[in-house]
Amino acid sequence: MTRFNTTAAAFGTTEHDHQRCQERALGEAEALCEKRGLRLTEIRRAVLEIVWNRHAPVGAYDILDTLSNDRGRIAPPTVYRALDFLLVQGLIHRIESLNAYVGCPVPGEKHISQFLICRDCGSAAEVSDPAIDQAIDSVLAHLKFEAGRRTLEIEGLCGRCQGPHSEKARGQ
Repeated sequence: MTRFNTTAAAFGTTEHDHQRCQERALGEAEALCEKRGLRLTEIRRAVLEIVWNRHAPVGAYDILDTLSNDRGRIAPPTVYRALDFLLVQGLIHRIESLNAYVGCPVPGEKHISQFLICRDCGSAAEVSDPAIDQAIDSVLAHLKFEAGRRTLEIEGLCGRCQGPHSEKARGQ
């Protein structure tokens, strides 16, 4: 069964209360860190808030600029350490092709995700479909290939960007 996580709302597929989505994500992050005996420091929380500020991938230097505007000069290693922590804890994902980050809608739950990225508006949605995972596992087994890392990213146009004012409709 395909599970469309909350980030699928980025494509307008469901009614979405983004404020509640952000609050839920931050609350789950705090609870998960507390359960694991870890600290969601002020900087880590601020980085997570910036990542969850929109459903589009955000780069490390955009995060750095936002933090610096809000708090004064911040060194790049500070942001990278926070991002590394959030990645290791499963609170965010890295979109490899964009070298950018998105929030994980199911933190603490082991899963392999597929990402749909709109090349027009930049939104990204995380989908977790066991059938896709099984198909990949079957190919890997058949070829006797051991995967070290698996990230599936699909670029295209979301439903909103396929409308009459879209890149496609303008003939571009």
